[in-house]
Amino acid sequence: MATMLIETEATPNPATLKFLPGRPVMEVGTRDFASPEEAEASPLAEALFTLGDVTGVFFGRDFISVTIAPGSDWRDAKPDVLGILLDHFAANMPLFRTASAGFSVPAESADFGDNPEDAEIIEQIKDLIETRVRPAVANDGGDIVYRGFDQGKVYLQMQGACAGCPSSTATLKNGIEQLLKHYVPEVTEVRAV
Repeated sequence: MATMLIETEATPNPATLKFLPGRPVMEVGTRDFASPEEAEASPLAEALFTLGDVTGVFFGRDFISVTIAPGSDWRDAKPDVLGILLDHFAANMPLFRTASAGFSVPAESADFGDNPEDAEIIEQIKDLIETRVRPAVANDGGDIVYRGFDQGKVYLQMQGACAGCPSSTATLKNGIEQLLKHYVPEVTEVRAV
């Protein structure tokens, strides 16, 4: 059997490491697990949560981000996480139990009732998030999902390494808000939900 190498990368969130198995993880969408209960949908996420230190698991297109609890040390947790990932991928196990198809809420299903009159603005916002914001956020081991637009305010949800990252507020305000305001003058503010 060929030896498998899983690369690891630091993320802007010191509690989160990004693991790259060198193969696709999610064919479509992303999936965020913030609790052991949510992780029951995935044998891999569930196994990671059994380590005890793990507080979050995120599946991206070609990576898995794992977040550990405050006070935990990656020097202790990393070998265990790598062991679980290697076992999973070496055995070609499914990512999800069949009853729970794998991807998160599609970006289009917003929590806020978007006003049909804003359709053109919303399309511009979604396009910018898809082409400019999501690829950059994926590099950091996370994802960002459009949740709504209301009276100039854009609502976004941070996932994976970006959720709870100390620099995510700065990213949201300085990076994403500036970008959206520049291209879409109707945007006055960006908020995390």
